[in-house]
Amino acid sequence: MNLTEDTNKYAYWLYRIPGLGSKTIETMLSYCNGDVINVYHTPKKAWKMVLEEKQYKLFLGAEGIETVEEEYQKMQEAGIRMVVRGEKGYPSRLEKIWDPPYVLFYVGILPEEERLSVALIGARDCSTYGSYVAESLGAYLGQNGVQVISGMARGIDGIGQRAALDAGGTSFAVLGCGVDICYPRQNKSIYDVLKERGGVLSSYLPGTMAKAQHFPPRNRIVSALSDAVVVVEAREKSGTLITVDMALEQGKDVYVTPGRITDRLSDGCNRLLEQGAGVVLSPKHFLEELLKNHGDRRCGAGRQMGDESVRGKIQKKLSDDLAQVYDALDFSPQSVDAIMAKMPEAYGCAKLNASLMQLCLLDYVGQPCAGFYTRKI
Repeated sequence: MNLTEDTNKYAYWLYRIPGLGSKTIETMLSYCNGDVINVYHTPKKAWKMVLEEKQYKLFLGAEGIETVEEEYQKMQEAGIRMVVRGEKGYPSRLEKIWDPPYVLFYVGILPEEERLSVALIGARDCSTYGSYVAESLGAYLGQNGVQVISGMARGIDGIGQRAALDAGGTSFAVLGCGVDICYPRQNKSIYDVLKERGGVLSSYLPGTMAKAQHFPPRNRIVSALSDAVVVVEAREKSGTLITVDMALEQGKDVYVTPGRITDRLSDGCNRLLEQGAGVVLSPKHFLEELLKNHGDRRCGAGRQMGDESVRGKIQKKLSDDLAQVYDALDFSPQSVDAIMAKMPEAYGCAKLNASLMQLCLLDYVGQPCAGFYTRKI
């Protein structure tokens, strides 16, 4: 249905009454033929038999539409929009989940219905390897017009979203606070770009601060808006796995990037592999799988930069000698002797040490301890 601007004000009035969840609101609407204006004009005492005692008291104390209208207008002037369940534009993917939010607030735009969408999630305190994978995958998806959905969290989430945006793609962040609040603050630069070239979404009223209890419900929206969920690094007991559980309940495809069995950041991913999750062998392989499984969706108009990896881009910036050394390195620390064993015989020890120092100065390589080197990106 097409809700008028006036009707939306009443929907905003109802949604902001504390204690009324989306299911309660749907019940109230069912008594009024789905008309939220009728909910407002129904005598308040009539709701005593429908609402719980605490809900009824809060409903009785609700402000009138005249007071709420001013607040609603200020929200509109701040560039914050809202879409109501049942209204044209409300994401159809959300309609299919348990307890879909009655209202979704957003800044920017909403995800396109027909385009492929992928949730890219993982550890906040990720490793260099995890950061590299998230950046490579986010960039490739962005380049090829796949919408990247995440929670803008520190670590894997933010890295993947930033990479998608930098590659000319589109990304959407679902927050555990109001859309007018950047959380975490350290991702302010991503937040600002998302508002211009994607969207920031939330089921929480503007002005709502981030709280721990807000994130599990938020996660169900992240997975619901996606055709597939990719986990890049997760501990065995991780909040990321809450999103995975919700994705599985919603019938979504779940993929993981495998990791070393000695790495605690890979415990969650490896456990999911054991349980039958799909494996991401490369960004290109993953996209091929996605297109095969979701032929009804399409890729958007990304930059179409091909499947060039982050590693390939760095190698192009380096001289042949430096590129050879960089190619011999991995995310696991290696001794100079181990690196030397991979180099051509003509590459002497002095030259190797000089090259490693140059790569460290360029911040492409790190030295976790004396005599050992690892790739940083």
